[in-house]
Amino acid sequence: MLLTRSQNMVRIKSKNTKPEIYIRKLLYKMGYRYRMNYSRLPGTPDIFILKYNTAIFVNGCFWYRHENCKIATFPKTHAEYWEKKFRRNVERDIEVREKLFEMDISVITI
Repeated sequence: MLLTRSQNMVRIKSKNTKPEIYIRKLLYKMGYRYRMNYSRLPGTPDIFILKYNTAIFVNGCFWYRHENCKIATFPKTHAEYWEKKFRRNVERDIEVREKLFEMDISVITI
């Protein structure tokens, strides 16, 4: 079955992804307590460990274009738009990381 672009994009989750759930379960097992999608901080970290003042971002393959990743497919239509969109994601992440460092918050990106 062929999906339209919008149907396909709806299927790409931004919260509660499998890698994010895995990391949360691992942290919980190790005794860490955290806040999820903490909107009080710049960039709304996926996980924020208040006790250690640490923000954790779990970046998905599609949106963050990991090098040599087979899952990070590039849409065939509107290539210019997508290239700009993905580049802006990386730029925004750098800006958010700098803001968090200024607030003395440690940042981990997975």
